[in-house]
Amino acid sequence: MRKQRSDGQETKRHLLCAACKVFAEKGFREATVAEICQKANANIAAANYHFGGKEALYVESWRYAFEKSLKTFPPDGGISADAPVEERLHGQILSIMSRIADPESYDFDMIHKEMANPTGLLTGIIQESIHPLFKPLISIIRELLGDKAAEHHVNLCQMSIRAQCFGPLLRARWQKKSFRSPKIPGIEPLLDDVKTLADHVTRFSLAGIRATQEG
Repeated sequence: MRKQRSDGQETKRHLLCAACKVFAEKGFREATVAEICQKANANIAAANYHFGGKEALYVESWRYAFEKSLKTFPPDGGISADAPVEERLHGQILSIMSRIADPESYDFDMIHKEMANPTGLLTGIIQESIHPLFKPLISIIRELLGDKAAEHHVNLCQMSIRAQCFGPLLRARWQKKSFRSPKIPGIEPLLDDVKTLADHVTRFSLAGIRATQEG
């Protein structure tokens, strides 16, 4: 019985691994359960047993890809909670950028496909999973700005930092994967030097936050 359970969990993991890759490449509507099962070396009956259908497999494969990415690149960037606030900010930024630059972060590719051809199936899981990730970043910004900082200043700083993290690297990711994005010279190399880019965004953001304080 224990061996059967172990085999079942292994089959489920193979299905999730295959599904996130196929959905990332083709999107929900173009992907088929048959192709996913073929890549997972499983049968459709097993997919139906574990997930009940294509829709649930889609949602759970996004969750699987997202959690795997966070396990590889923890949100704090490996920086201790009692480290100086500037180091903690750098850890948050480096984690975001490292996840985007990792070719195996299929959760980003699935979101891109979902945005291009929406199903609405990922809305709930994305909100549930992603929004809590930015609470530590907001706390760090509040700490940098000081207790008297207005809420809209905190939100503006958060928006600026997130835009610097996501904007150029996502464009570089889509361009490298040929997701029909216009080719922009100099974008793709950003994926090869995330540490330097994270250092720059941290310095730039700290300078901007200081300027906000002075203003």
